[in-house]
Amino acid sequence: AGPWASRPLRWVKGRVVTTYCPANNEPIASVRQASLEDYEETVKKAKEAWKVWADIPAPKRGEIVRQIGDALRQKIKALGSLVSLEMGKIFVEGVGEVQEYVDVCDYAVGLSRMIGGPILPSESKYVYVLVGSRPGHALIEQWNPVGLVGIITAFNFPVAVYGWNSAVAMICGNACLWKGAPTTSLISVAVTKIIAKVLEDNRVPGAVCSLVCGGADVGTAMARDERMDLLSFTGSTKVGKQVALMVQERFGRSLLELGGNNAIIVFEDADLNLVIPSALFAAVGTAGQRCTTARRLFLHESIHDEVVAKLSKAYAQVRIGDPWDSDTLYGPLHTKEAVKMFLDAVEQAKQQGGSVVYGGKVISRPGNYVEPTIVTGLPHNAPIVHTETFAPILYVLKFKEEEEVFAWNNEVKQGLSSSIFTKDLGRIFRWLGPKGSDCGIVNVNIPTSGAEIGGAFGGEKHTGGGRESGSDSWKLYMRRSTCTINYSKNLPLAQGIKFQ
Repeated sequence: AGPWASRPLRWVKGRVVTTYCPANNEPIASVRQASLEDYEETVKKAKEAWKVWADIPAPKRGEIVRQIGDALRQKIKALGSLVSLEMGKIFVEGVGEVQEYVDVCDYAVGLSRMIGGPILPSESKYVYVLVGSRPGHALIEQWNPVGLVGIITAFNFPVAVYGWNSAVAMICGNACLWKGAPTTSLISVAVTKIIAKVLEDNRVPGAVCSLVCGGADVGTAMARDERMDLLSFTGSTKVGKQVALMVQERFGRSLLELGGNNAIIVFEDADLNLVIPSALFAAVGTAGQRCTTARRLFLHESIHDEVVAKLSKAYAQVRIGDPWDSDTLYGPLHTKEAVKMFLDAVEQAKQQGGSVVYGGKVISRPGNYVEPTIVTGLPHNAPIVHTETFAPILYVLKFKEEEEVFAWNNEVKQGLSSSIFTKDLGRIFRWLGPKGSDCGIVNVNIPTSGAEIGGAFGGEKHTGGGRESGSDSWKLYMRRSTCTINYSKNLPLAQGIKFQ
């Protein structure tokens, strides 16, 4: 890598942002944010670093990504604690989030030896000679890295979402420029320092994985910057729409992971021993701040009252406390603003005919703690039911027939994750079919959260249509060329066209 080997990671200096601990609202640290001038310099260095990275064979890139995964493994508890401290999710979830990054690194290592395009049959093999053909030609697909991938991530998964993008983007041959949420800047810095050391130990420029701490001004600059060959954005549907328009205006490529208004449907034949813990974890995990959080619970009318009673009893057993305490199951919301959003949503639910059967209040203790909440009695099309509130509020709704509840699942604007609980094999396949769920993640007898890295993660409609992590999502980080090679001494044209 030549002169890059002795070029250390450089941390730019701009305005200062204070990050706070959600468990007590005490300041943790002051983190310098990048200015637009800093951003400009960082993009230039990242583009230069890409020239080095793109020349490294894919299996060697995979080996470096494997080392990044190992470096994260060695710091997994420390990073998990930092996630609890700065984001607010409980310790086991913080560690689990770092583990996701480690796992996707392992996945990407194998992928680095598999990516590539097919050799396609040329017309010479299928078109009758008298009609016309192209003997002596080969038709192949070539996949190349797009170049520089901009990655904008949200506060709720400050490690894993970057990992999903960066590990796969890197083995594809791309450089990455990351802008994390300003409220989780310490996590972004810590992760980047770990990655930078691995890169530089391999005599690769640290700028291959660049970081720009910043706010909306930096995000807007990334969306409008033609040097961003792909922009991956994770966040709200409202902001994602603005990002999509800015990227599309310059005919750029975007990968959008936006909101979710996810539903669990429980039929009369469901195993309630699976339903209760699934609904509980899906609704209150990460204090309701997952994009895959269950926000709607549809219960068949014959089991509605029984499930509500059992679920309320389970909610009462949830251990609430400091997120870094290993006994805690439920921690705080991320910010004071999130607490206000929670209270507003509860009030709207009441005004629209709902009854709070559990929770609904702020917990009297330091920090951003609210009670996990269950609301019943609302119609399926109530405005608040169709609103994604990033808080632990579960709307419980009755249904009678399969056809109507499938339609209710699909009637919201988002289309991320969905689940049914049933033993009916025919119903399961109808749920998976064209008239079933319209979501990107469609589950049976498991909750809406907890996606595996081997499957493509993402959703439809206002969720943005993007896919990250597994399956063939690697193709989004590459550009495809259809290549025809003439190895003959003649020039036959396609479709048998001849010029006499």
